[in-house]
Amino acid sequence: MSIPTKLRDALNNAAQGRLVVTASPSDRCLLLYTADAWDVVEQKITSLPSLNNQTRQLKRMLIGHADDCAMDASGRILLPAQLREYAYVDRKAVLVGQGGNYEIWDEAHWLAQRENMLSMELDEANLPDELRSLSF
Repeated sequence: MSIPTKLRDALNNAAQGRLVVTASPSDRCLLLYTADAWDVVEQKITSLPSLNNQTRQLKRMLIGHADDCAMDASGRILLPAQLREYAYVDRKAVLVGQGGNYEIWDEAHWLAQRENMLSMELDEANLPDELRSLSF
């Protein structure tokens, strides 16, 4: 997968091209982190108690599928076949910024997801408390 030119320098500066890709536990997409950002996430996840079934499943999804990948000189990363299959990534992929990480979607699945999001009305009554103070 080619990383868009406008993001290559930022990722190279932040991670020296060292990236981690893993399966998303909530959507059929992949999560892309700089190695340093992934270390923080991994530490938080591994510190969770393993007696809880959901915690074990989360560890299996995120840590069990995590794979180091390096960006080459042309700004490309190799996505492991198992992860491409999981996220249905075939020919065209979309990189969606999430602040501290990126999501990698198969283009057709992303377009369907985006269309679904755009057609939904925001349910303000069920917003988490952390979001109630935001204004748009």
